Amino acid sequence: MSCLSPLLAAAETGAALDAPDWLMIAVYFAVLLGVACWVVRRGKDTAADYFLAGRNLGWWVIGASIFASNIGSEHIVGLAGSGAKDGVAMAHYELHAWCLLVLAWVFVPFYARSLVFTMPEFLERRFSPASRYMLSVVSLITFIVSKIAVGIFAGGVVFETLLPDMRLYLGGHVIDSFWIGSVLVIVLTGLYTALGGMRAVAYNDAVQTLVLITGSAVLTIYGLHTLGGWGELRRICGSEMFNLWKPLIPAGVEGTWAPIIAKSASGNVVREAWYFNSNFPWLGMAICAPIIGLWYWCTDQYIVQRALGAPNQQIARRGSIFAAFLKLFPVYLFIIPGLICFALAKSGKVPGLAPIVHNGVAVPQEAQAAFPMMVKYLLPSGLRGIVVAGLLSALMGSLAGVFNACSTLFTVDLYEKWRPRASQHQLVRMGRAATVVMVLIALAWVPVVRGSHGLYEYLQAVQGYLAPPIFVVFFFGVFFKRLNAQGCLAALVAGFVIGVFRMLVDTPVMMRLPGFENGYAEGSLLWIVNNINFQYFSVLITLVSAVVMVLVSHLTSQPEYGKMAGLTFGTAAAEDRRLTRASWDWRDVLASAAILAAILGAYLYFRG
Repeated sequence: MSCLSPLLAAAETGAALDAPDWLMIAVYFAVLLGVACWVVRRGKDTAADYFLAGRNLGWWVIGASIFASNIGSEHIVGLAGSGAKDGVAMAHYELHAWCLLVLAWVFVPFYARSLVFTMPEFLERRFSPASRYMLSVVSLITFIVSKIAVGIFAGGVVFETLLPDMRLYLGGHVIDSFWIGSVLVIVLTGLYTALGGMRAVAYNDAVQTLVLITGSAVLTIYGLHTLGGWGELRRICGSEMFNLWKPLIPAGVEGTWAPIIAKSASGNVVREAWYFNSNFPWLGMAICAPIIGLWYWCTDQYIVQRALGAPNQQIARRGSIFAAFLKLFPVYLFIIPGLICFALAKSGKVPGLAPIVHNGVAVPQEAQAAFPMMVKYLLPSGLRGIVVAGLLSALMGSLAGVFNACSTLFTVDLYEKWRPRASQHQLVRMGRAATVVMVLIALAWVPVVRGSHGLYEYLQAVQGYLAPPIFVVFFFGVFFKRLNAQGCLAALVAGFVIGVFRMLVDTPVMMRLPGFENGYAEGSLLWIVNNINFQYFSVLITLVSAVVMVLVSHLTSQPEYGKMAGLTFGTAAAEDRRLTRASWDWRDVLASAAILAAILGAYLYFRG
């Protein structure tokens, strides 16, 4: 008998959290509180310290903070749920460690030279103040409807799964564990974020990364042991769930590319020229996923803010490379547990997981709770508490990062422009107040997330609608000096309008509002828009934004190249290039090459 067997037997009933679990969680939060208090005592009440930790973070703190902020609620809950439902399809997004290498080698020199606080501020220096304001508004909306709302929802899922009997009676209304958990996560995270700012976020992220990786690794080992090993996992799941490259045409669709013949829900034959809504076709993954990845890792305030906290290019680059190394783990620590959960449920070896599967197929809504359900039904007392602490660390790390990014964007890019004479103390106070307001808005958006078919799918869809114009203006702006402010603003407006239009079309269907339970009338324009795969629609927005930017720029006057010195490849001085070359050596190159080799190995293995 294995040494794990007695512990597994003790966990089979899926008992609620008990005293040893709560003790472990209490110890974990005591450590976080201690780190936050230490940070507050060291910090200064200035904008540079609150928003960028005084630009004095070490490379390992930067890398761990990037990883912990990214691997948050949407990854722990969403990736495991996607793994249980769709196999390794979403691993494409997790193998985007190479995008962090693009940040390290391509964008870090420009950001380091500019000494900016925010990405919109960089866009202002490259193009115009109007571009800065537009990007600030778009970024804030993106944070609210994706990162904050998704983080709140995931926190609710964890509490709803682990503490289903928790209730609060308020004024004759019953508040269930989902909403209690959502609010608790917000309050706890907001407290240390508001008090300590970016420094508290970064150092707590470093602690959370260790707990997160350890807890997830433990759950994966226990799951594989219970199932019977890796070979049994592949046998039960089948080759399709281990295939990264999904077919262009979904199962059940007859015919060829144009036109494709499919049957609608009502049984009628419908001609869908190319607008079928298949999940994760390989063409969409090959084009759309890198667009979202490069936007997220290279231009999103939420991520890049950590690199901006470095004292120089070398530290920022090495922090980004370290984050790329850590980014290799999620496929095996979050997606694979989802597959294990599906296999355990399908095999009947853990009866408590049975709701995950119906007739041999994963149930989308139930699959979203795959990770916390495995924690509940597989792990013994005490160890369960450590993994729950890891879950909470992910939830808090993700939300803490976006809270700080939101307050930075609003305060530096908007409020400081309205009140240029505001004191440093007023800027910090306004940043805290802005975070509270945005959290309340996100709470109101949670029902939309709750009605989606999958947490991670919702997140990628929203980012796919809002990210393309930002990707276009940053990448085109750095590589092509001829593109001007008019083209940048036109691209941002055009792409944002199309993206918001798609979101507004999708929202009534996801919320199942009266009259929209079955979607739009078949064959109508809104029905077609709603059924275009989100990845193809994202590519459409990217193409429109790029064409608009190039056309408008070439139909208007050239920019003043002297004002963008050092902000594009074409305007970088010889001294700038010399300093960049001096900031790296063979160790940085070797580490980057090793990461690329690991990514290639994963692509070769997960071919079904």
